[in-house]
Parts: sequence; structure tokens; C-alpha cells
Amino acid sequence: MRKPVPLRRGDKVAVVSLSSGMLGEDFCRHNITLGTKRLREFGLEPVFMPNTLKGMEYLNKNPQARAEDLKAAFRDDSIKGIICAIGGDDTYRLLPYLLEDQEFTELVKEKPKLFTGFSDTTINHLMFYKLGMTTYYGPCFICDLADMGKEMLPYTREHFQGYFAGHEKKEICPSPVWYEERKDFSEAALGTERTAHEDSKGFEILQGSGHFRGKLLGGCAESIYDALSGTRYGDEKEICEKYGLFPDREEWRGKILFIETCEEKPAPELLAKELAMLRERGVFEEITGILAGKPQDEVFYEEYKQVYREAVGNPELSIVYNVNFGHAYPRCVLPYGVEAEVFAEDNRILFLESMFGEA
Repeated sequence: MRKPVPLRRGDKVAVVSLSSGMLGEDFCRHNITLGTKRLREFGLEPVFMPNTLKGMEYLNKNPQARAEDLKAAFRDDSIKGIICAIGGDDTYRLLPYLLEDQEFTELVKEKPKLFTGFSDTTINHLMFYKLGMTTYYGPCFICDLADMGKEMLPYTREHFQGYFAGHEKKEICPSPVWYEERKDFSEAALGTERTAHEDSKGFEILQGSGHFRGKLLGGCAESIYDALSGTRYGDEKEICEKYGLFPDREEWRGKILFIETCEEKPAPELLAKELAMLRERGVFEEITGILAGKPQDEVFYEEYKQVYREAVGNPELSIVYNVNFGHAYPRCVLPYGVEAEVFAEDNRILFLESMFGEA
């Protein structure tokens, strides 16, 4: 895997809308102002790409415009990192415009750049993984940099800071606090804090050993399921299969699967179907263990435990639960393709290699 170099103060970072175009809507103006302010406090200069703020209707009708922004960010040598505005549900529509563009695929291979986001961004991450570039399942613009509290959530801020030279994270530990999702996203809610809860559970070992290692690979369960099943959009499965987006069974050998559920808070029955599809593809016979994310708002927290145990079909496979990544708040960063070692009993996940390349 080719790794990007870390960010430095003074760098330009592109903000891209690869899924939903909501950042361009009037109801997100205050998010733009706040997120821009926070990025500048980090010493970064945000560059909103030409189509990023054109709104939901335009970007829904023009996936090629979303793709063009990503291409332009890679063409521009002054841009050092790329931050997804938010997720969505149809970024798979960008795949033909990206993977059939030889200039883009060569740029990715020759000039890797830091790329961060989560949720539907899973599809973008898997595309970059296929192209051999390390990306980061982590914070996005609207949910994190533009979160409407007085400050970014401390745990999330710490992990975003890890994108910078001299601040790289060497390990992940549990957050001592979790936060509820907001109910009011309007400008009137600026400065209000999320409801917080103490979390003393740490990493929970559901089965198997709490000690395992492997390279990290995974994403959002719903995004992966939609790509494999075509349940949400009829052409998604066909497009993802055409470009070989989902790693084949051999590629999963020796990996750690990280997986989490989305803000729709899927019923346990749906999570069981999503995991069953991975089982059918032999994933659970190849991986060394699973890191399962905390569900948002801890909805179905206990029910999901049983689903994970039953769905994998192997009582010896290690499953570590309640890891702070994905849709639950706060969130850490998981780098694709980077070797990690899990010491769940000590509440530590160590990175055995650098997340980044050298300049």
C-alpha cells in the first residue's frame, strides 16, 4: 500500500461532496463557517472544490461533477489532503467516472493524498484500497469539524490531530465518554453541547481471544451490504462487481475486519443479514478477528452482541466490541491496510507500522 504523507500547518485541504450534497444547502451555511474556522485553527486552508457546494439536487443528478472534484483535488499539487463533507448513500455512482479515467488512477498511485471520511465513504475507501492507497476511516467535515458544540469533541479532535506530522497516533484506547446524536442541527443550536455519558465498559471481548493482529480492512456494514446485494439501488451491485470493488476472499486472509452500523440504527435482524453475506463470501474463515464499532446512541447495544456471535459461525473467532469509530460519537481513525495488534484486555489497539509515508 502506498501511504500519503501527514499534514502540516499551512497545507491546503480539499472539501468534497462525494455522496450527499447537503453541504451546499442553505441549512448548512453555519456548518461551512464553523468548519472553516476549525480547519484554520489547525493551520489548514480549506478549498471547497467547484461542485462541493452546488447542493443536493444538482449533485444527485450529476455524479460526474462529484467525481470531477475528486480528480481535481488529485491534480492540484498544492492540495495535500481531502476531507469528505459527509456520507450519503450513492457514491458508488462515481466509480465509472473514476476507475475508467487512467489519469486519475495513475495520480492516485503516484501521488497519494490523505483522504478521510466514513459511512457511505466506505465505497470510496474500498476503491482507493483497490488502487493500493492507504486512506483513513475517520472524521468528516459536517459531523466533526463543523460539530456545533463550543469545541470539537476532545477524543475526535485528538485523532484528527493525528493526521499531522509530529502528532501521529500510535495506538487507540477507548473513549471514557460517549455522546448522543443531536436532534437539532439548525443555526439556533450553535454552541450547545451534546448529551454526554460516561463509558467505563472499554473494549468488550465478545468471544475468542482479545489478542490478535492483522492489517485493517472494513467499513460501514450497510454500505458494504448495499454494494453486495443491490438492495438500496438496483444497479449498485452490478457496478461494484464490474469494478471488483469488494475484496475477494484471498485478500481478506490475515486481515482484521472493522465494521460498524449507520445512523439508521438497523434492526438486529438486518445486521444479521449483513453479516451473513460476509460469511457466505468466506470472510470470517480468513480474518484474524473483528473490531465492531459502538452503535450510535447505544441503540441495540446488547442485541448486537448476540448477532455478532451467532452470525460469524465460528466461536473461536475473536470479536472485540465497543470500539469508537464510525457513526457513534466520538470517533477515532482507522487506517486501511495498516498492520495493527489488538490487546483488548488492556484496552489498546497498537499500530505496528506508520500510518503515513515519508515526504
